[in-house]
Amino acid sequence: MELDPGLNVAPREIVHIHIMGICGTGMAALAGMLQQSGFTITGSDSHVYPPMSDFLADLGITVCDGYSPQNLVPQPDMVIVGNVITRKNPEAIALSKTIIPYLSLPQTLSHFYITPLTSLVVAGTHGKTTICSLLATALYRTGLDPTFMIGGIVSEFNSNFRLGTGPYFVAEGDEYDTAFFDKESKFLHYQPKVAIITSIEFDHADIFPDLDAIKQSFAKFVHLLPEDGLLIANLDDPNVAEIATQAPCPVEGYGLNPSYTWSLDNIVYAEGTTTFTVFHHGDKWSEMSVRMPGRHNCLNGLAVCAVMNHLGISPTEINKGLSSFGGVKRRQEIRAVENGVTVIDDFAHHPTAVRETLRALRDAYKGQRLVVVFEPRTNSSRRSIFQEEYISSFDDGDIILLREPLPLPDLSPEDLFSSARLVQDLRDKHNLTARAFGTTEEILDYLATFLQKGDVVAILSNGGFDNIHTRLIEQIKGGVQQKQS
Repeated sequence: MELDPGLNVAPREIVHIHIMGICGTGMAALAGMLQQSGFTITGSDSHVYPPMSDFLADLGITVCDGYSPQNLVPQPDMVIVGNVITRKNPEAIALSKTIIPYLSLPQTLSHFYITPLTSLVVAGTHGKTTICSLLATALYRTGLDPTFMIGGIVSEFNSNFRLGTGPYFVAEGDEYDTAFFDKESKFLHYQPKVAIITSIEFDHADIFPDLDAIKQSFAKFVHLLPEDGLLIANLDDPNVAEIATQAPCPVEGYGLNPSYTWSLDNIVYAEGTTTFTVFHHGDKWSEMSVRMPGRHNCLNGLAVCAVMNHLGISPTEINKGLSSFGGVKRRQEIRAVENGVTVIDDFAHHPTAVRETLRALRDAYKGQRLVVVFEPRTNSSRRSIFQEEYISSFDDGDIILLREPLPLPDLSPEDLFSSARLVQDLRDKHNLTARAFGTTEEILDYLATFLQKGDVVAILSNGGFDNIHTRLIEQIKGGVQQKQS
């Protein structure tokens, strides 16, 4: 089955838009944006349940549970085909037999929202959601009221999207593929005028065969920048430095080296705030602060400084925005402090993200026992490609608990990630206390045997992890051991 490429356009007159795969985080946000723009929205999905079903119901959007040709009756003016939809999807097959125009999510964002605005795109393997959220918050604080759609709930707005009144669109530039009919990266649709590239590492093993393929996609992205645009590149990453040489516009490097256009030093974390000194062309530029621990979050703030300086915003105004940022859900988010135990939820899953997150938490909770609970859940993390790299990711944890991942179909055992093998390596090579478990229930039972007041439990997963966060918090409310003096 193939969709007619000639129908891959937005029609001139649109009233009713139907969204296939509407319950994904990004698709639901897009549904909200389109509804606010005055369109009638319907949708379909195979996983219609809270919280996304409640979110869409609150918006008054009708959602069909399951995919069917009947979902295209009455015939909408346009269909948006989500990334989760395959060629074998019965609704997609039905779409192919009609003359209904269709778009992907990135095409829709580009057509309706990015085209009339100046696009500020944040791309890279790590940090996209946090930087986008920082930038959107800081721009809003200065009165520039950006439009955005971000892959996390931004505390300032309690939402992952906003239709602003200002001149800028803040876009999270995902390198993942666009749709089954468009295997190019999503960020190639986002018309960047100013772009940040944070890092380039191998990821998305289900999409990219190797690092070179990822670098080729980033090279295409960089070439989209106009001559009067700007690339802000983390030159500490050699892959980013390599791709930045291909930019047709000015490049401002950022990182830890004082020779870069933007650098930082004097990082100090105290009482929930990290302060750092920003240098511009080697000269002291300003003191900045963010309400998040970790060197990587200071670098995130540094990239935002570079963007906003380019937009003509003063250091004082920039710092007001950065220092007021309350965070993003699932990024070092403190879910609860019960009976003296702190439970933290974080999205980290790539080996580099795990390492940087735990380093930040170690700085923030000096002298406290850091218990790390990790679920390998992404397509890449369930493969053996990161088996060795993960060994050096958990050094800042005191107790490491790993869940065995669900196996990927059609892969041989030697190509699958093994938590048990990683546990043995963590013990033998890094002398860490580590254990592997087959189920989430076993992890919860084990945590109940030793948690004590003063412990910090960091739960790392890019998924729901069987609702372990809420279950653990309820378990802790029942009591924990007293800390031994």
